[in-house]
Amino acid sequence: MKLLSVNIGRPRPNPWKNLSATGIDKRPADGPVAVREPGPKGTGAVGLAGDRVYDVKHHGGSDQAVYAYAREDLDLWEAELGRPLPNGAFGENLTTSGLDVNGALIGERWRIGRDTVLEVSCPRIPCGTFQGWLEVEGWIKRFTRAALPGPYLRVIEPGDIRGGDPVEIVHRPGHDVTVALAFRALTAEPDLLPRLLAADALPEEDRELVRRRTGG
Repeated sequence: MKLLSVNIGRPRPNPWKNLSATGIDKRPADGPVAVREPGPKGTGAVGLAGDRVYDVKHHGGSDQAVYAYAREDLDLWEAELGRPLPNGAFGENLTTSGLDVNGALIGERWRIGRDTVLEVSCPRIPCGTFQGWLEVEGWIKRFTRAALPGPYLRVIEPGDIRGGDPVEIVHRPGHDVTVALAFRALTAEPDLLPRLLAADALPEEDRELVRRRTGG
């Protein structure tokens, strides 16, 4: 299991939302990138130095500090869409190899390189910027049906990471709530929502949503 690339956003205009810019255009960094705790949502800060988000209401902050996607899943989408998808094409900060990012458990921890430890917090939920960026009609529904969202991660131990670093799973919690299950519950299969409360590491924002929708 390893990190293929660390991808940093380049700000560009966002015609798909009423926002001045988007950071979805991510490109692989040439050298090491500092990873740190960004603080609460609302400032635009994320976990990687040199990157940020512009939709501060819905993105960024401690629970969405870093976004990971598997090269294997990008390859599946390449074949389906019939076009190349370079590392960073889905707006991911980390492009991984050999790591089951959607089978990862909420609260699972990964050590990347020597010092950095990240914790799986929640799945990525697709938005209009993502659909506009890929220029695929009906992309949100298509991405949702596939249930290969990739996880957001929070920073447990800061450090520097770079493409080629090994990834090691150093903790797996004792429940069965995977990234894929959480995504399905939060999108198309609300009957699964009660199961999510077994995952203590799920962001409080999502836990409150589960309680509100289930009356729990």
